[in-house]
Amino acid sequence: MSAERQEQRPSRAESRRLMRWLLGYSWPYRWSMLGILLLTVVTGLTMNYPPVLIRNAVDRWLAVSGISVDARLLGLLRTATLYFAISAGSLLLRYAQTLVTAWLGQRIIRDIRRDVFDKALKLPLRFYDRTPVGRLLTRVTSDVDSVQSFVSDGVVGAIADVFQMVGVFVFMLVISPVLLAALVSIIPFLVVTFLFSHTRVRAANREIRRAQSALNTQAQEAISGMSTIQLFGREQTIRSRFSRLNRLMRDACFLEVRWFSFYFPVLELAQAISTVLVLGVGGFCVLHGWGGVTLGVVIAFLTYVRDFFRPLDGLSNRAGMLQQALAACERIYQLFQEEEEISDPLQPALLPPTPQNIAFERVDFAYLADTPVLYEVSFTIAPGEIVAVVGATGSGKTTLVNLLMRFYAPTAGGIRLGAHDLRDLRQEELRRHFGTVRQEPFIFSATVAENIALMNPATSREDIIAAAQQANADAFIRRLEQGYDTKLRERGAGLSAGQKQLLALARIMLQREARVLILDEATANVDSETEGWIQDALKTVMVGRTGIIIAHRLSTIRHADRILVFQQGRLVAQGRHEDLLRQGGYYRRLYEYLAMTENSG
Repeated sequence: MSAERQEQRPSRAESRRLMRWLLGYSWPYRWSMLGILLLTVVTGLTMNYPPVLIRNAVDRWLAVSGISVDARLLGLLRTATLYFAISAGSLLLRYAQTLVTAWLGQRIIRDIRRDVFDKALKLPLRFYDRTPVGRLLTRVTSDVDSVQSFVSDGVVGAIADVFQMVGVFVFMLVISPVLLAALVSIIPFLVVTFLFSHTRVRAANREIRRAQSALNTQAQEAISGMSTIQLFGREQTIRSRFSRLNRLMRDACFLEVRWFSFYFPVLELAQAISTVLVLGVGGFCVLHGWGGVTLGVVIAFLTYVRDFFRPLDGLSNRAGMLQQALAACERIYQLFQEEEEISDPLQPALLPPTPQNIAFERVDFAYLADTPVLYEVSFTIAPGEIVAVVGATGSGKTTLVNLLMRFYAPTAGGIRLGAHDLRDLRQEELRRHFGTVRQEPFIFSATVAENIALMNPATSREDIIAAAQQANADAFIRRLEQGYDTKLRERGAGLSAGQKQLLALARIMLQREARVLILDEATANVDSETEGWIQDALKTVMVGRTGIIIAHRLSTIRHADRILVFQQGRLVAQGRHEDLLRQGGYYRRLYEYLAMTENSG
């Protein structure tokens, strides 16, 4: 995603589109929304009626003469009882409204969080190549949390506040149009102030989201690369970068607080002016007997002034929540707009369970435009053949694997598996056909057994142990504190590189459907003894399977059925080890360099 796209400020039309997208998640719960709306209307009526009772109590029982004290007390008692009953009912309705609103909000957010994570699982590796992990985590966590706050409290709360204000306005109109006309004069001032702060709070929230994303990215990179930072003594440099981003976050938050702080004093001032207007105009009318304004009406209006400005206070808070939610929605919506560059066909072909030919046909590829990585690569691998791929760093060896697994699509040419072009196969079906061991296999924060089974609950403990035994991993696993139930730390911290590779091989043993085994520098970071265990395990796992081995170690490539030699993205030679040595050229120079490196090691 380009920086320009991130910096772009959404128009009003885009804001409305974001709101429609967000509110679209409430459509499956429309009947619950209707129930909440009815609760909101009834609650608003019960909350707005008590000032009428206060007016009645003053005008009928306190400010009149010719009625006995006992009658007045009885009337006041009835009025107080009714006031208490309505207020208690209003509280119960508000409680029910809060519970139902929270129930609805949590379900909507669950749906959004599910869709965000599903989208992340579908995005191609190209997206992750250009998107920092911290930025993506911000979208999945804090951005969704901001939307959650708005959906759980903001939407229905704003509707309730609006209904209360409308209700107050109607009641004031019924009680005294004269006093209401005096108050209307202050409304334009409130609208201008609200819109003024609204736009600036929106801009401040956008800056907060941007600063938080950068801060999360910096923190995630620093923590992941802590060993490198400490090894080269770069703590002060990283600390300075983090401090700079932390200051930007502080300034953005302070900017938001500044505009909020501007709005609330203005709101208090407007309420004070409204109170003065009610007292002044109402007192004048009471003393001169104009407009049907009584003492009870003035007291009720003072209560309504408070009730009118209280929702405005709430609306201001919810406007801030709305700005946070819209700023978060912009980022989440952009994630949903990311193209899934590699999609499954509508009518996918089915692969037979037997090994198939692998054919690259004049394949070109570039990670970045105008920067090719592979040039017209063509070769075929027969079923059951063991093929080694060699070349200098950056020659395109790992790119071959990424294209074969359809993590990326060729920019030109095609790749076939048996009789089918890879584009005719479902990605899940295709990848089930392959078993892969990378140079740095990923270890999850789970038990050893769950890591071998890759959290597949259908895999039995017996199968897991058998796979570990075939991969020569059983011995070191049983030496762990809790054996197969040992909880491994993030990324396998505490395990050696060789132990991680043995766990990865055990995973392959469970992939009985995998007819092609790919080893991408699988023995690059292990000692000779562990390499021997891995080579011994490979003799078992390779039986009846096609093998693609990317390696630099001579012991790994020497015994391959065929060797593909890559130089700067081109396939420059292929054949058996002895034949390539006799031909001389690039492979012989590469082989002599590798032999010299291993001997010196």
